[in-house]
Amino acid sequence: MKWRAGAVILGCLAVAGFVAGLVGCGDGKRSGSGSTIKIVSSLPRTGSAKAQTDTIVNGIKMALDEVGSKVGDFTIEYLDLDDATAAAGQWTNERELANANEAARDRDVMVYIGTYNSGAAKAAMPILNRAGLLMVSPANTAVGLTKPGMGEAGEPEKFRPTGRITFCRVVPADDLQAPLGAEWAKKHGIKSVYVLDDNEVYGKGIATLFAERCQDLGIEVLGQDSIDAKAQEFKSLMTKVKGKNPDLLYFGGTTQTKGGQLAKDMTAAGLTCKLMVPDGCYEQAFIDAAGAANLNDRCFLTFGGLPPDQQTGRGKKFVEEYRKKYGNDPEAYAIYGYECGLVALEALRKAGKKDRTAIVEACLSIKDFEGALGKWSFDENGDTTLRRVSVNTVRDGKFAFVEQMGEGDVPDAGKSAAK
Repeated sequence: MKWRAGAVILGCLAVAGFVAGLVGCGDGKRSGSGSTIKIVSSLPRTGSAKAQTDTIVNGIKMALDEVGSKVGDFTIEYLDLDDATAAAGQWTNERELANANEAARDRDVMVYIGTYNSGAAKAAMPILNRAGLLMVSPANTAVGLTKPGMGEAGEPEKFRPTGRITFCRVVPADDLQAPLGAEWAKKHGIKSVYVLDDNEVYGKGIATLFAERCQDLGIEVLGQDSIDAKAQEFKSLMTKVKGKNPDLLYFGGTTQTKGGQLAKDMTAAGLTCKLMVPDGCYEQAFIDAAGAANLNDRCFLTFGGLPPDQQTGRGKKFVEEYRKKYGNDPEAYAIYGYECGLVALEALRKAGKKDRTAIVEACLSIKDFEGALGKWSFDENGDTTLRRVSVNTVRDGKFAFVEQMGEGDVPDAGKSAAK
């Protein structure tokens, strides 16, 4: 691997900032003074994910607005942090480290909502854990963040240097989404699949879990490759895949790691099989990048939950209020931003004091929570007990719901995510 001098300097600065954060926040007190409590979010607010994260932030704000940004005697101040850069067009390790360190050092910050990308979570989690700061994610789905024995060696323990759990998420993890995607493929007559991934934490993890479940089900995995997400096009790769004649091409990745370009190049190469992608592509930006004609009725997306137009109860009310307030439909993850806001407020209410340890304990003890997503609890790992996945397609340039899976028992997801 070749390294540029600038990259080395940036890497050194990032390490220095990381170490400084550990020294600065590891031994400080975990309670704050004053009547202001800060809730921060760290999401990619620059680049092609912005449309999705705009709606997540809107969801957080709606939860806070419902209580007038007040909990007991405390006033809530919300800070919207960006972990992306214009140069990268997506999240960067340096920005996420900076955000986590900033939040850890500010004794008024009691809740950190984020991240959007699972790789970013891996950067932030140890810093926030040492600071005893509650981290609630609306979108991280990599299994190794919470589930012992499911991720890389040493996960999730290496994200918990204090030995305590401080990270939780309101979205189901990939050990639900990936195998149910394979189950759906089997149910609909898929006999062979070619699997691609973006070689990142989330993408490679979910692609490997999907491939493992396909093998368990008797679906032939014709090949599995990682792409270079910095490449401009993948026509030669699509020609290679076409030669294998799969019934389905599966891509573990996101819009930002070229999900749309792959769909374009499938068409250009004359590859006519179906395409399946996970929730990292479940945003309008994916359709725009691919071109609707390259997706219509051939692309299927799995998502840990239900799309906005399938919500009921409090979730349906949220969607209606969102439309009234912002004049458009929320993206798929908006409701998870809203749910994170509700969870943060519930943790603050239960704790009743400006103390990070008490707030973490109050959050992880949430049981039978009546939120916008339904009735659910946090389990012993900080994962939601919700076990619901939707399969969606693209029709006329818009996402369309196909069916719901996962309310019952979920099949074994396989031994581990990608290494």
